[in-house]
Amino acid sequence: MRILFLNQCFHPDEVATAVYLKQLATELVRKGHEVTVIASNRGYNHPEVHYPSRENWMGIEIRRIWTPGLGKRSIWRRVVDSGVFWLNAARMLVFASKPDVIVSLTSPPLISVLGALAARWHGCRSMIWLMDMNPDQAVANGVFRQGSWIERSLSTLLNWSFHQATRIVVLDRFMAQRLRDKGVADEAIRVEPPWANDHELRIDETGRAEFRSEHGLPDKFVVMYSGNHSPCHPLDTLLEATLRLRERSELCFLFVGDGSEHRKVKLFAEQHQLRNILCLPYQPLERLSASLSAADLHLVVMGDLYVGIVHPCKIYNILSLGLPFLFVGPSPSHGSDMVDALNLPKYARRTGHGDIDNMVKCLEKALVLGPCPPSVELQHYSSQFAFKNLCPRLVAEIEAMAMKL
Repeated sequence: MRILFLNQCFHPDEVATAVYLKQLATELVRKGHEVTVIASNRGYNHPEVHYPSRENWMGIEIRRIWTPGLGKRSIWRRVVDSGVFWLNAARMLVFASKPDVIVSLTSPPLISVLGALAARWHGCRSMIWLMDMNPDQAVANGVFRQGSWIERSLSTLLNWSFHQATRIVVLDRFMAQRLRDKGVADEAIRVEPPWANDHELRIDETGRAEFRSEHGLPDKFVVMYSGNHSPCHPLDTLLEATLRLRERSELCFLFVGDGSEHRKVKLFAEQHQLRNILCLPYQPLERLSASLSAADLHLVVMGDLYVGIVHPCKIYNILSLGLPFLFVGPSPSHGSDMVDALNLPKYARRTGHGDIDNMVKCLEKALVLGPCPPSVELQHYSSQFAFKNLCPRLVAEIEAMAMKL
């Protein structure tokens, strides 16, 4: 079976969609399928990084598209990069060998529209793996006004692609409901949460000690936010808490990753001369176990306006390692659902945005408890999100679509 994936990011990029797509594509190749990925020739967060225009990696045929690499510092830069990607991908798709299934992810925005058009051109099935939703996200960010002509135009295109898809895989019940509100039929929707990298991650006590020593943290209580720092994950309440707790020398707030909010954190620390904040770039996968194990408390953040638009993917790795976490976000949401289901206040807590007093209270409680051993209960709960359980289900979904042709 021939499967073609459309997404801006792919291996060796380390952003979440690139990693998930790499793992899914590798599993499909292992099962004997022909897999092609069309992606950008530049790094997602670092457009100065170039990748080969064409290569075969682990049996996956990768075709990379030239984009100008203007970056994400302004809307017009993003629009130009996305537009060039879209046009060059369209040209590549016209001349591509006929696939059995085209699977579109969600970067750049409206890539599912291109996937639907290409599926019509080739007479094959269209599937969408919905990691986030635009222009809904742009409206929540304040980029577009709800009901404006551009929002209505983009929403019309997106909804058309939804109705062309044989299957739309969403990550939680809130995303599924947002699709239903857009008129998508229940039979087209499948809720499949993203998996934990439990097959690649483990509690690494030696790596923890080495990582903490390398970054001057051997005696610190480390509160970590690790992953994509975007406006969907607002850190304002947390930053105000770091300011209030600046005299607690035993505390260190460690921000690992990249994105616009990462730069905001650095600027905040400089402006207030905070010594309790440390910023590091994304860690390579081979160091991820050590990096995540180095935290005494993890943070999972979702903005109030983003329920059903984005998904807190980082929570699954934290659960698989059994480490304490604080969810900062609204209720109800996927994050609050998991905190409620776990009912383990020592390991799983929630606070809301804007409530700095409660944020400080949660952090001080965690500090009093001190470092906690990995929770067997968290690890047991996380088994339902294991790679070996969830990735094969998505593979089977793709295979079933092709067999219906």
